[in-house]
Amino acid sequence: MDYVKAARSRGAGPVRLMALHILPNMVSPLLVTMSLGFASAILSEAGLSYLGLGIQPPSPSWGMMLYEAQAYLLTYPWYAVIPGCMITLMVLGFNLLGDGLRDLTDAKAR
Repeated sequence: MDYVKAARSRGAGPVRLMALHILPNMVSPLLVTMSLGFASAILSEAGLSYLGLGIQPPSPSWGMMLYEAQAYLLTYPWYAVIPGCMITLMVLGFNLLGDGLRDLTDAKAR
């Protein structure tokens, strides 16, 4: 990391390096990783609930809603479309949020 070498050559100590140079450059990748992690968690929970391995039926779950709507797919397709769209919108929303936060906090883009 060139910015760390440059700060060290100016005599910056380890605490100053962490506070002023390393931590601010970690914010952008950390935010993107967290938002992708949330999106992945939503997909994992929905998939496991669809398979019957998620949370149990008294608790609502989009995956369980998709599984239960499978029996009514030919007569009432909206039963499956709405939970599927909500899963898609949540995952897309978290991905767009991570992309927007990366654009706001990325030091290289400035």
